[in-house]
Amino acid sequence: MTSNQHRPKTPLSLRSNTTVGYGSMNSEQPDSDASPMQTTVISQKRSYIAVGVLCYINLLNYMDRYTIAGVLLSIQNYFGISDSTSGLLQTVFICSFMFLAPVFGYLGDRYDRKLIMIAGLIVWIVTTLGSSFVQKTHFWVLVLTRALVGTGEASYSTIAPTIIGDLFTGTKRTLMISFFYIFIPVGSGLGYILGATIANATGDWRWALRVNPVLGGLGLLLLVFLIPNPPRGASDNQSGATMESTSYTEDVKYLLKNRSFVWSSLGVTAMAFVTGALAFWTPTFLSRAQVMQGLSPPCKEEPCKPLDSYIFGAITVVTGIVGVFLGTCISKKLRDRVPNADPLICAVGMLSSSPCFFIAIILAGTSIPATYTFIAIGETLLSLNWAILADILLYVVVPTRRATAEALQIMVCHLLGDAGSPYLIGVISDALNKYSPKSYSWDFRRLEYSILLCPFIGVLGGLFFLITSLYIKEDRKAAELLASGHDYERIVCLIKIRIIYKFVCIFLI
Repeated sequence: MTSNQHRPKTPLSLRSNTTVGYGSMNSEQPDSDASPMQTTVISQKRSYIAVGVLCYINLLNYMDRYTIAGVLLSIQNYFGISDSTSGLLQTVFICSFMFLAPVFGYLGDRYDRKLIMIAGLIVWIVTTLGSSFVQKTHFWVLVLTRALVGTGEASYSTIAPTIIGDLFTGTKRTLMISFFYIFIPVGSGLGYILGATIANATGDWRWALRVNPVLGGLGLLLLVFLIPNPPRGASDNQSGATMESTSYTEDVKYLLKNRSFVWSSLGVTAMAFVTGALAFWTPTFLSRAQVMQGLSPPCKEEPCKPLDSYIFGAITVVTGIVGVFLGTCISKKLRDRVPNADPLICAVGMLSSSPCFFIAIILAGTSIPATYTFIAIGETLLSLNWAILADILLYVVVPTRRATAEALQIMVCHLLGDAGSPYLIGVISDALNKYSPKSYSWDFRRLEYSILLCPFIGVLGGLFFLITSLYIKEDRKAAELLASGHDYERIVCLIKIRIIYKFVCIFLI
């Protein structure tokens, strides 16, 4: 066997006699210096355990992300900050998460994914714990530490789904991805509940930020000892072909030409805008609604009444589980019969949840129970999408570019989505302050008018998913052919010919 440095490297080529580049697939015997991690067969039992550990850490990630929202009223009173400044706490976190995701995506497609996640989790634990010791006169320190928390989450969120993608294939992969993503709404809901409970019990909101790092220490140990590092593309490759390593520029060009990836990413962006804004502001919005209606007294000192955080958190947990489960079941039943079923389900979820959120916002000023009912329906419909979206990315992108794809999608959806939406809602709310004398009624109304932006963005996201459905079949087939050893340029050419043929047929008809 010749040395690696003398073997030809053709970008995106798939050959049985080429070198094993990063994330490549090869049927030959490995080089003598190949790592045991690359040659060891991972048992099914260990794969299931790995998914369990990854789900646990994903749960902690989202618990931490929304603990701040669960104690937001207390934080506003403690620091004496406005709505726009409050929204900044979520924005700086999402911004660091967003800008660092491509970096970890690049590293995740080329280097040891397990070590990258371990390093990121350590940073997350240290910075989250550190943020709980901020004093009243140093609000900027809290902003800084929340930004650094995004570093740890960026390393994990970009890489963990790709490991699941390399441990399973087909319907098993869909099921495992569903388990992983079901902890997004579950973790978010528990973040509200746990944060509010601890702050209320201790009388200090900062204690709410100290539980997740402790639980994260256990996750770190589980990650070190129980998570394998499977070869990239191990579950997809059945032909023994090898995919060569390519430059980051070539990876990005490939993804930008992948229409299903581009349009679904825009759909995810709209979804992130809606969920980010509503998740951050809903407990505060409903609390103001009850104050306006005289159902509860205004909060003048911490800890503030946590009832709305409890209820909204519980709704988020239940609707998240039900929504992800329903979405997975519907996808499994329709996917074989309807090739573009997945993006159509996402479109239905977005388009039908938007009217529910609109009605919930309008009813908040008159009926809290009706508001909670429509929020629950809207969250269930929106949760149909979580696992399906991750599965779409895994089957329309070749294995060696999945971490990069995850990272770019994260960057775009947060840049244009939930990085700015909590802050934007706060800015609009503060801007409306000048149009009426300060009162509890106007505090509620100005936030209500601001949040009404969300349902309209949701409709836009549904349209993006409908466009995705036009291309999903061809792009999935292209990824499967490329992973099995076919020439990329020839695949692209055939797809273009097929699309032109379809348009000609439509025109003639």
